[in-house]
Amino acid sequence: MPSGYTGNVTSIQDFIRQLPKAELHLHLEGTILPSTLVELSARHDAAPITLAEAEALYRFADFTGFIEAFKAVTRLLTGPEDYELAAWRMMQHLAEQGVVHAEVYISVGVIYMWRNHDPQAFEPIFAGLERARERGERELGLSLYWIFDAVRHFTVEEGERVFLKAAELKATHPSIIGIGLGGDERRTGSEPFRALYAQAREAGLRLTNHAGETTGPEAIREALSIGSERIGHAFSATRDFYLLQELKERSIPLELNPTSNVRTGVCASFAEHPLRRYFDAGLLVTLNSDDPAFFGSDVANEYQLAHTVQGFSRAELRQLAANSIRASFLPEQAKAAWLSRIDSTQ
Repeated sequence: MPSGYTGNVTSIQDFIRQLPKAELHLHLEGTILPSTLVELSARHDAAPITLAEAEALYRFADFTGFIEAFKAVTRLLTGPEDYELAAWRMMQHLAEQGVVHAEVYISVGVIYMWRNHDPQAFEPIFAGLERARERGERELGLSLYWIFDAVRHFTVEEGERVFLKAAELKATHPSIIGIGLGGDERRTGSEPFRALYAQAREAGLRLTNHAGETTGPEAIREALSIGSERIGHAFSATRDFYLLQELKERSIPLELNPTSNVRTGVCASFAEHPLRRYFDAGLLVTLNSDDPAFFGSDVANEYQLAHTVQGFSRAELRQLAANSIRASFLPEQAKAAWLSRIDSTQ
């Protein structure tokens, strides 16, 4: 049994939920539960799907299967009210877990592809997302930033549409904090987006990137080379000692998603995930759920598994929560306030 494991499950669950924390790698579309999918289908489909049919969409064996499932679920998001509902349900669940701040990916690239590449089709959808965000801030006390995510294997031109829209809307919507690159790394790396990342930085957008999930450590180096400030997954960094040293020396935040990596077949088990190795090596690691509805594990459960499977003590869980705040794009004053709260959590 891991040395940090207390054996008191209820007690540790309470501690985790009371621990103020940020979730930094979360896809809005990946938070939609089968029950919500049934509700969305009832709104739009002549023959609504059943709960059993909805649940079947979430079963997959590998990363390719996950991408197909993600697409199938996202196709049922058709209008602003659908996105507003999905965002509100997401924020409710985050608040229940003790999440105080979230930085959430929206698959803007997918929205454009399914709406005939019309940039104006996105504004009503974003208005629905903003209504949910404002309600969550008002009623739940949860702050939230949006990250506009491009699909790397669609084309650079599609990515440009996403990043330009983020820059355009940021002027009137400060909740838009940054950009990201999702999709299949095996098909398209980061280098083709170098110029776009430079333009996004000049527009005041923060730069995140999925890298080293289904590819080797060279993909992480490539992501860093184009200016990425935060790396999602970074699973393969464990195979490159010098890359690990660089990540540590530069204090590059890593958005780790252990259960996600297990469910997509990237990692054999939570026990074998490099979370513990990275943490012990002094890297700035954060725990996240990625697509909790698909992977069956929210961020509170990731903390629970870190404790029971990898032996993270309460003090170490507190450090993970502090890392999530430090790695966030919150203003320094807000970070300091949450870090103080974390220190006092027992």
